[in-house]
Amino acid sequence: QVQLVESGGGVVQAGGSLRLSCAVSGTMIKGSTMGWYRQAPGKQREMVARITKEEITTYADSAKGRFIISRDDAKNTVDLQMNNLKPEDTAVYYCKREYTFLVHWGQGTQVTVSS
Repeated sequence: QVQLVESGGGVVQAGGSLRLSCAVSGTMIKGSTMGWYRQAPGKQREMVARITKEEITTYADSAKGRFIISRDDAKNTVDLQMNNLKPEDTAVYYCKREYTFLVHWGQGTQVTVSS
C-alpha cells in the first residue's frame, strides 16, 4: 500500500521559514513526478511546486523566489523549503506522487502564518 506522510507544518510568523517533508512508503519515488499542493479554506487545491524525475522544477507564481522543492530518491522523500512566509500561504499542504496514470496523495499538513 502506497503511503505519503507529510510533516513539518506548524505556526510561524510572517517572514519566517518552514521546511515540509514528504516520506513515501510502499513504492519508490524514482521515476515519479512529485509535487506539493495546498488548499486554503474555501479555495480550490492548487499546485505550489513540482519536480520531475529529471529534477525539472515548476513553481506557482506565488512561490517563485521563496520556495524550493527538492527530492532524495535514495531516501524516498521530497521536501519543500518555504522562506519569507506570508499570511496568504496559510493552507493545508499536500504531497502528491504521479507515475504514469497513478496518482497518490498524502493526508496533508497544516501551515499557518500569522501576521
